Amino acid sequence: MKRVFKRKIYDKLLNWKETRQGATALLIEGARRVGKSTLVEQFAKNEYKSYIIIDFNNTNNEIRDLFNDLTDLNMFFLLLQQQLKVKLYERNSVIVFDEVQKFPVARQAIKYLVADGRYDYIETGSLISIKKNTKEITIPSEETRISMYPMDYDEFCWALGDNTTMDLLPQFYHKSLSLGVAHRKAMRDFRLYMLVGGMPQAINTFLDTNNFSDVDQVKRDIIKLYLDDFHKIDASGRIERLFMSIPAQLSNNVSRYMPYQAVGEVKEDKMLELLNDLEDSKTVLMCYRCNDPNVGMSLTQDRSRYKMYVADTGLFITLAFWDKDVTDNIIYTKLLNDKLQTNLGYVYENMVAQTLTANGHKLFYYTFPTADGKRLYEVDFLLSCGSKLWPIEVKSSGYSTHQSLDEFCKKFSSRIGKRFLITTKDFSRQEETTILPFYMTSLLK
Repeated sequence: MKRVFKRKIYDKLLNWKETRQGATALLIEGARRVGKSTLVEQFAKNEYKSYIIIDFNNTNNEIRDLFNDLTDLNMFFLLLQQQLKVKLYERNSVIVFDEVQKFPVARQAIKYLVADGRYDYIETGSLISIKKNTKEITIPSEETRISMYPMDYDEFCWALGDNTTMDLLPQFYHKSLSLGVAHRKAMRDFRLYMLVGGMPQAINTFLDTNNFSDVDQVKRDIIKLYLDDFHKIDASGRIERLFMSIPAQLSNNVSRYMPYQAVGEVKEDKMLELLNDLEDSKTVLMCYRCNDPNVGMSLTQDRSRYKMYVADTGLFITLAFWDKDVTDNIIYTKLLNDKLQTNLGYVYENMVAQTLTANGHKLFYYTFPTADGKRLYEVDFLLSCGSKLWPIEVKSSGYSTHQSLDEFCKKFSSRIGKRFLITTKDFSRQEETTILPFYMTSLLK
């Protein structure tokens, strides 16, 4: 059974429609299978009198040929309606270019179609490293871009029929209240979200089967789609190796991603190209070291020192167990009940990166040497909120000490606003540090 899930990004589409009034096209960027096409079709059905969807992954040459000559837009629209058997209404119809990166000529046409003003236009794209596909065309400036990510924890709860949890949690947070006896179940529910992940197809399968192995197979199929896409960009397989090595690199607990360990010797300019292509695919999240932790961290980010996370933690877990053809239900059950004898700190760290990104934060971290210079303190994430920094340390177990966070706050005391330790424990406060359970991460906005 295919379900249409409630997505927060729908409101952004509404805002674009109401405020831009056809002055720009809307370009929705996101990784494959995050639900772009489903969202856009739902929006088109609900908000317009009629709509046309052209899927450039699967359309005929007759439709493609229409874009070769736009000198007579009256004829263009007439032929488009005739071929697709849809009547268009001025200022009350939308034309969707799905997987637009497959046919860059259509993207170039946006400039003229928007200027014409008769209809609205929405583009969706996966792996929009379009520089490889658009060398011969003019990229339109008449675009409003938004990014679409996997379903977040709120959306996951809605999908499971829980419409109260994420309404109640802010009240506990703002009143500084612990959940008490409800905390254990809240953490178990959050681990369920981590295991299933935020890909709509995986959630749909979970609701249909309640079987983790079935869900895992769906996630493997999605990963294989990504790997196929990576090979189309880089036949050498180096982008694939960069992606596949993320769990191992995070589990090594090093202060940055080591790309050459994944792909061997590569010229610096080629490595930069590979990493840019991987980042553009929206399948990963880049977290850069900030050289001077202060507001405006983008100004001092070090693009040579970074961590890399998988954009969906459910896919991350499947990658972590890629050595099997499918991850058994028993493994998932132990993970769900927190009974698997393995360090899950890197899984939770990936989950925090995913949640912060979904909330609109760019990811930064900071390292600095201890007094004796023998090791590094590391603050996992830094948020810029107003004129202050919010440093975050992530711990999957043991929260009585948080030396890196403490030393960072001493070093930059005048720059610190709130400080957080995100952990598996219930909400509490330790002097100036807020102990935040993982399921409240989405409240950091």
